[in-house]
Amino acid sequence: MRSYQDLFRTPEFTPLFLSAAAQTAAQTMSGLALGTLVYRATDSPLLSAVSMFGSSLAQVLGATLFLSGSDRLPPRSALTGLSLAFAAGTAVLALPGLPLWAVFAVVLVQGLVASLGGGVRWGLLNEILASGGNDGYLLGRSLFNMMSGVMQITGYGIGGALVALVSPRPSLLLSAALYALAAAAARLGLSPRPPRAAGRPSVAATWRTNGRLWSDRPRRLTYLGLWLPNGLVVGCEALYVSYAPGAAGTLFACAALGMLAGDLTVGRLLPPVPRRRAATPLLLLLAGPYLLFALHPPVPVAACLVALASVGFGASLVQQERLMALTPAKLSGHALGLHSAGMLTLQGVSASLAGAVAQVTSPAAAMTALAAASAAVTLTLAAAARRTRTVAGAEAGETGEAGDAGGTGERPRPAPAP
Repeated sequence: MRSYQDLFRTPEFTPLFLSAAAQTAAQTMSGLALGTLVYRATDSPLLSAVSMFGSSLAQVLGATLFLSGSDRLPPRSALTGLSLAFAAGTAVLALPGLPLWAVFAVVLVQGLVASLGGGVRWGLLNEILASGGNDGYLLGRSLFNMMSGVMQITGYGIGGALVALVSPRPSLLLSAALYALAAAAARLGLSPRPPRAAGRPSVAATWRTNGRLWSDRPRRLTYLGLWLPNGLVVGCEALYVSYAPGAAGTLFACAALGMLAGDLTVGRLLPPVPRRRAATPLLLLLAGPYLLFALHPPVPVAACLVALASVGFGASLVQQERLMALTPAKLSGHALGLHSAGMLTLQGVSASLAGAVAQVTSPAAAMTALAAASAAVTLTLAAAARRTRTVAGAEAGETGEAGDAGGTGERPRPAPAP
């Protein structure tokens, strides 16, 4: 297996990493600032949660219309253009007196733009690290996730200080500058590459490829495991501002710290065999500590629970490794884009659901309910995966050989747990 130092010696890895770091810091700071701005104006947990995660709701529309561009657009130009679009949109959100409907209109447009970003970035990462096989992508994505944790801790710390000491708007302007920096890193540091797949991006191509990826049951279970348990727990995170308005930045930073620990453990410390079995236990860990929010813990205890739970986000590395093993290389960008868009969509739906439940009960009650739903979904998907493995094993035993897995010429593989 490569080391993290080897990754930075790989051509183009460093500029892609720096671009993503600047963009993650910008997303973190702008999300906290916007959520706080809306909560101060409306005193509504629902509207605050939707303002922070509502752009994710638009991901489902982007995934059904534009996702074919993930493999059919030149990566450098696409990443540069996406970062500049976010810079412009975030600068607009910082305008004084912007009406609430305009805020949500900008959030919606940003979500549509972002629907391409995950596929382009992670498809390019897979391409850059292709010589390392699946382990190369896993190690690279682990490092990106750890960077995301560090940038979130930093972003929430700086953003929380700006929000508390000045106002949310300076934090939004700083975020816009960071998006511009991300665009510069992509433009100046990446080499021009041709698209991974031939043809022009189109709605028809997006639907065809989505159907192909979704038609395989092991892949389908992997997608559901990537989207549902994770998304429901992010709904819990969307209530940090309303649960502890003066300490939301602390809770977000602790969540990022836990995620950092989980990604380091899964990406670097777990050997391959236990790593492949770790997804379901990690997803249960992701939900479990939030059940204790039924007791309305004080902020120091809540921060510890949040950090412990977020270690479970490391499950996504195991699941993405499985997804890449189940997907042809020429569709890697589209497959990862579908994962990213679906995950963010479910996060947006869960944030809205959490806000609605909190509106009629309390933030603590809503967090408990979503955590329980996440654990139930994880156990259901694990049972479905076991049934699929049993059926596949029986069919293989009856025929004496592994048959076609769905008209693709691929040998059937055991269905993954969530």
